[in-house]
Amino acid sequence: SCPRPAFSMIIRIITALALFPPVIYLIGWAPEWLFLLALIATVEIGLYEYFQISRQAGLKGIPFLGYAAGLLICLAQAAELRRPGALLIVILALLLLAASALLWASDLKQYLGSVAATLFGVLYVALALSCVVPLRFSDPASGRGPIFLLFLAIWAGDIVAYLVGRSAGRRPLWPRISPKKTVEGAVAGFGGSLLAAWAYAHFFWQTADWKTVILLASLVAAAGQVGDLVESAMKRGANLKDSGNILPGHGGLLDRIDSLLFGAPALWLALTLKDFWLP
Repeated sequence: SCPRPAFSMIIRIITALALFPPVIYLIGWAPEWLFLLALIATVEIGLYEYFQISRQAGLKGIPFLGYAAGLLICLAQAAELRRPGALLIVILALLLLAASALLWASDLKQYLGSVAATLFGVLYVALALSCVVPLRFSDPASGRGPIFLLFLAIWAGDIVAYLVGRSAGRRPLWPRISPKKTVEGAVAGFGGSLLAAWAYAHFFWQTADWKTVILLASLVAAAGQVGDLVESAMKRGANLKDSGNILPGHGGLLDRIDSLLFGAPALWLALTLKDFWLP
């Protein structure tokens, strides 16, 4: 019979191959309404897993408020493309709504922790991931360039880090948070992100300066690795191995988008402030 580690690897590869074509279509060629629909679904599943983790860690969030906030933030990001200021209005309204949750709190001792856990989840999952909307649609001149750079740098880094870490990893990167992550895997993953970005700039996104692309990829790769460690710390605190089991061989959805949750806002911020650091 097939050894369990080998079987798990096969399932992991099959799942990744099955998801690759629809994800590529969604981020590169899907119309805005379909892109937004897929984003909302991803955010809602991610929030569900986040609330499961926080509950396991002893934090009683307010899920219905988190789900509603996630939906509104995604819609506001799309509205922001046409009416600047829409996102800020939604965020301020959500802050007021969260504060007013005191009126319905059954246990006032849990109020502060519940609101804090909920707002963190909304910021961590919904607001962070919704940054893919402006990356994809805000600048017609750059087109699909930024969004493909984001996913390519994250995917290449994850794959190389996983393979090198499993085969040659010796020194733990941060054993208190994630015993299986290694220094060798992290360094190789960072290099894999840069190599993929260079190839992308050289062969495909030739309208962008390759040095700028490498700099952006470095930021995405570093932020992505931090995001991976943050999610690992959350699961470690909740005594969980995976955030869920929705993806065979991979665990939960958060386990797959944890790097994006830091990489997407980092890239969006860098491009938004490009006038300050680009010559």
